[in-house]
Amino acid sequence: MQLDVFTLVPHAFAWLTEQRPVATVLGNELDLRLFSYRDLTPLKNGQVDDEPYGGGAGMVLRVDVVAEALDAVYGDRPAHPVIALSPKGRQLTQKVVEELSQLEHVTLLSARFEGFDERIVEHLSTDAISIGPYVLSNGDLPAMVLVDAIARRLPGALAEGSGEIESFSDELGGGLEYPHYTRPAEYRGWRVPDVLLSGDHARIEGWRREQVR
Repeated sequence: MQLDVFTLVPHAFAWLTEQRPVATVLGNELDLRLFSYRDLTPLKNGQVDDEPYGGGAGMVLRVDVVAEALDAVYGDRPAHPVIALSPKGRQLTQKVVEELSQLEHVTLLSARFEGFDERIVEHLSTDAISIGPYVLSNGDLPAMVLVDAIARRLPGALAEGSGEIESFSDELGGGLEYPHYTRPAEYRGWRVPDVLLSGDHARIEGWRREQVR
C-alpha cells in the first residue's frame, strides 16, 4: 500500500515510523511518503497559510498551496482517494480503517490549527475524515492516528492471530473486544473469571462472545 501524507511538519512523523506496527510493515507492505507544503508552496518565504476572509483568529491553509503541492507530486488530479483530515469530516471508525487498508493508494491532507480553506475539502479532496469533534493544536496528529490505524491492518503488522478479531470489527458486531486477564489468577481479592481457568475452550469462546454483546 502507498500512503502519502501532505504536512507542514514531516519530521514530526519520525517517531511514528520507528514504532510498531508502522516500522514492521514500512518498506514492504507500506510505502509511506511525506511531503512538505512548505517545500512545494508557490508563495514566497515558504508561506502556506493566511488570515481568513471576513476576519477571525487563526491562520488557514491556503487552497493554492495545497493545489500546487498535489500538482507537483501527481502532475494531474489523482485517481486515488485524497482525504482531508478535518473535525467536520465523517467519523473515523474501525470499518472505515478496514476499507482504507484494502486500497492500493491513499493520500492524506493534514491542516493548520484552524483547518483548511473550504475549497480544499470541496474541490481537491474526495473525502474528509474526523478523528473526533474537537480541535487540536497539532494538525498532524489526525494523520498519525490514521497512519497507525491503517498500518496495523496490513499483513505482517501484528503477531499471527493477534489481529484476527479487533475491537469495533464486524466480527464483534462493531463493539469492543472481550476483556483480557493475565497472571496472577487472584490479586488483592480480584479474581480472574473461573471460566478462563477451566481449560474448556468451547466455554471460554462462548464467554468471550457474550462479553461483546
